[in-house]
Amino acid sequence: MEFSLWKFCLRVGCSLPAALRSPAASSSAPLTCTTHCCCVSSVTHNRPPLIFKELSAADVAQTAKLPRVNLAFDTSSILKGECDEWAWTPPHPPCPERLCSAGLLALPWTDPELASACEDHDLSGIRPQIMNGPMHPRPLVALLDGRDCTVEMPILKDLATVAFCDAQSTQEIHEKVLNEAVGAMMYHTITLTREDLEKFKALRIIIRIGSGYDNIDIKAAGELGIAVCNIPSAAVEETADSTLCHILNLYRRNTWLYQALREGTRVQSVEQIREVASGAARIRGETLGLIGFGRSGQAVAVRAKVFGFNVIFYDPYLQDGLERSLGVQRVYTLQDLLYQSDCVSLHCNLNEHNHHLINDFTIKQMRQGAFLVNTARGGLVDEKALAQALKEGRIRGAALDVHETEPFSFAQGPLKDAPNLICTPHTAWYSEQASLEMREAAATEIRRAVTGRIPDSLRNCVNKEFFVTTAPWAVMDQPGVHHELNGATYRYPPGVVGVAPGGIPGALEGLVPGGVPIAHTMPSGTHPSQAPSPNQPSKHGETREHLTEQ
Repeated sequence: MEFSLWKFCLRVGCSLPAALRSPAASSSAPLTCTTHCCCVSSVTHNRPPLIFKELSAADVAQTAKLPRVNLAFDTSSILKGECDEWAWTPPHPPCPERLCSAGLLALPWTDPELASACEDHDLSGIRPQIMNGPMHPRPLVALLDGRDCTVEMPILKDLATVAFCDAQSTQEIHEKVLNEAVGAMMYHTITLTREDLEKFKALRIIIRIGSGYDNIDIKAAGELGIAVCNIPSAAVEETADSTLCHILNLYRRNTWLYQALREGTRVQSVEQIREVASGAARIRGETLGLIGFGRSGQAVAVRAKVFGFNVIFYDPYLQDGLERSLGVQRVYTLQDLLYQSDCVSLHCNLNEHNHHLINDFTIKQMRQGAFLVNTARGGLVDEKALAQALKEGRIRGAALDVHETEPFSFAQGPLKDAPNLICTPHTAWYSEQASLEMREAAATEIRRAVTGRIPDSLRNCVNKEFFVTTAPWAVMDQPGVHHELNGATYRYPPGVVGVAPGGIPGALEGLVPGGVPIAHTMPSGTHPSQAPSPNQPSKHGETREHLTEQ
């Protein structure tokens, strides 16, 4: 996608107010272009052009004191050497119909004369595109699906206003939060789709208090200029401990033995013990197969080896060699892992490629009488297929901490009559210590966003590929660059001004003397939906370093 640099382009064929016409223009003729520009047909709906407003040096100095989102500068004064200030040029959202009858691309924050010319549409609901750079001073930060802010408040109270919503959907979020919040923190109990994200008018960053982020449409967030971060190291030990607890329960059947006693079952003779403990198995020599070998998977492997498991894992994204350091075995296909494992445990993220990874087909590839454990994401398992396999005995037992529909209820869904099943309510991650650490980390990440630049200052941005970062441009931290205007414009050689619209992927605009816009567009593979690891070839066969140089 390319941006086009416009003056008040008059090739759109619509009339402008007389006050905005050039002296040479007649009262009825459209204003003629004063610089080269592209026709409106080349502008896509989700990539609006940049609008530049003529400002004198004094105007630039005055507007530098305003909030960043209210600024739209023209670069002509800089090209002519009339101004030492630096222009910050945000991309503006188009009118819903792209052009109104007045012939203007609608700008919610433009000056009154321009605003009065656009009477066709209500612009109050348009969400402006967000630029890379510091936030507005003292922003509003909201905890969306919680009510306890006692941990976050001490970390953020000196630079942000913190509010809580305790909502389960965006319909329950207060209008003030939707209109003004620039930061949001959330757990796994609320879902943000594209439609939900578009309701937030000023949102710039979302912190998922936890490691999984499948309840956020990160692609839509990136296209809207919203950075999404998670806490990947959160609750690794708790999740691994809970996983081992479920595995041991399946092998030693403690849960069913307890239930038998609660129900009044008399266990005295050897025959009674054999009956009530039927299905208990020895652990030593059993093969534990881990699907996904990230932080939690590795922590489970270390613990499982102590109990005598032979540990194998499948992870197509992991580099070779890690298995040797941990003394485990790697397999290179999912089928091999399912065929070799006596117990399968899931430790991967949920995405559009692995939904229902465990289904009727893959269950048939598992060993007869194998166990299944899922403490990752409920959508990884087809619960209908699992219930049928449990009833038929193809799977000896299953333990699920996460479910396709949450909050989980045995009274509903396909698992209500399934035997040999342990279910817990998505609590494998929880401990008092883990909860405290996660909340502190989330608030600290918000603080980095407020005091630094997005996404450069963030530790764990999962949709960073949607942003043009300022990291390669160290000159922005040099003296002489106004701190309110350092988000997206960089110093080029004399006579050349470049504008890199942060928050929008794949576009970098340069102006050469004469005002002709030249697009420097990166290859289409620069921003994949999932960022490859360093030096990993892209689909175009180029490394990330090579793409960065381009």
